Amino acid sequence: MLETELRILLDQNVPYAVAVWLRTQRPSWLVRHVKDLGFEGRSDDSLFRWAQQEKAIVITFDEDFADSRLYPLGQHYGVIRLRVWPTTIEKTKEAMDRLLHQLPAEEWISSLIIIDNLKIRVRKL
Repeated sequence: MLETELRILLDQNVPYAVAVWLRTQRPSWLVRHVKDLGFEGRSDDSLFRWAQQEKAIVITFDEDFADSRLYPLGQHYGVIRLRVWPTTIEKTKEAMDRLLHQLPAEEWISSLIIIDNLKIRVRKL
């Protein structure tokens, strides 16, 4: 899959401004926020199923999405778990900017990526 074909779903705990920013950084990607879809308040499982159906990578602060017992590697299209603190728009954009510049988008697919203030960890099947 080419970088231009990525689909992204940002969870409701990720500031909407990050979705707007990501669209400007990668205009060829289909970037959706839970708010765009009217999915606020939906369960993690519901969002996860929708993302898999749409072949979208989930970006979230929710630690449950990083739990391989709930969402096993090889059974999802990709999860990016943000562990930055504070959880401000600026810190979140900084973390995503590091990811955009350090890891080719093709590597995001089917991976669990955990980003903290200092490093990026990638788990693949």
